[in-house]
Amino acid sequence: MNQWGKIITAVEAHGTCALVTVTNAEGSTPREQGAWMVVTPQGYHGSIGGGTLEWHAMAEAQALLGKPATYKMIRKNLGPDLGQCCGGRVDLRIESFDRESLSQLRDQASNFKEGLQHIHLWGAGHVGRALVMALAPLPFQISWWDARTNAFPNAVPQNVTCRTGNPNHMEDDAFVLVMSHSHALDFEIVDYALRNPAFSFVGLIGSQTKRTRFVNRLRGAGHDAASIGRLTCPIGAATVKSKLPAAIASGVAVQLLEQNEIRNAIIPAQQRANN
Repeated sequence: MNQWGKIITAVEAHGTCALVTVTNAEGSTPREQGAWMVVTPQGYHGSIGGGTLEWHAMAEAQALLGKPATYKMIRKNLGPDLGQCCGGRVDLRIESFDRESLSQLRDQASNFKEGLQHIHLWGAGHVGRALVMALAPLPFQISWWDARTNAFPNAVPQNVTCRTGNPNHMEDDAFVLVMSHSHALDFEIVDYALRNPAFSFVGLIGSQTKRTRFVNRLRGAGHDAASIGRLTCPIGAATVKSKLPAAIASGVAVQLLEQNEIRNAIIPAQQRANN
């Protein structure tokens, strides 16, 4: 989720808002470092963990509304200060924004977007729509593809860009998820993605039968075992048997978060090896 987009929307609507960020978390705490909450004159977005800590932080943030370029640092020991049994300690930064901050905020939003894991999602059917909503609050930037220009809903989350085109229009260094309206198009996308190692995760919706058929076709198209081994099909949670779009989307969202954790662990290790 892009906090900067939320802040921009709040400032444009209300003229002011405040951002609460967990800058340090020690011991057992409700949320990790980097968790955030945007407080507006009419409510809030995001969460730093709920409970007493969040209500105290919200009151501090509301006191800064309308005060431009103001910030405050707070340290809370959850047990002694707030009576919470977690026992950890949290440092918070609370900063306010107004309309004069918009240019800086737009730069922050652009930089944040560039740092997100990119997903190419093919297919704007029922599961595609459910998955877009499941991924809306998560740290992904989504290119949502469909060959049918009228397939997309009128409104999409902030982290989604609707696109039409061919598989070779996909940018590298991304995850690829395939759930189009056509098995022929599914194969074209999977074939292209598996030929490019920059697509570190290639997922295809479908059954074991569909996987078997695709594997046979991929062998016939010249893919070796290593290439075919990069294909994940079926996608989602193996233990969840429901075929409801929202249930499938929930399992796929967890799978993508796991893949993102793996990617984030591998890249620093590679960087260390190259230094």
